[in-house]
Amino acid sequence: MDALRVLLNVVWLVLQGWILALAYLLAGLIACLLIVTIPFGIASLRLAVYSLWPFGRTVVSRPGAGVASGIGNVIWVIVAGWWLALTHLVTGIAQCVTIIGIPFGIANFKLVPVAFWPLGREIVDLD
Repeated sequence: MDALRVLLNVVWLVLQGWILALAYLLAGLIACLLIVTIPFGIASLRLAVYSLWPFGRTVVSRPGAGVASGIGNVIWVIVAGWWLALTHLVTGIAQCVTIIGIPFGIANFKLVPVAFWPLGREIVDLD
């Protein structure tokens, strides 16, 4: 199973992972330039890392995430989260049209919740 995950991650990385990671990295760096938006920059950098190598990893809620992360998520949804989640959803549906694209569509579907509501979550290995 590990060889399959590595193969899927390599194909993902070559076809779209590097583009997603670069976009999230750029957004994260821009957000970190302003002091107030550093939490959003960190969330975007977390998305960049996850979008590079999504197979074999998942997103879970972080215990102890407080009210500040909830308020930050509401702001995130208004500013960027809804269109990021919609983009991953549409891309995932388009990729599921072909049999070969189904695993990559599923990977895009895994990115939807974290792109929509990133604060108070962490990325963990499935093992």
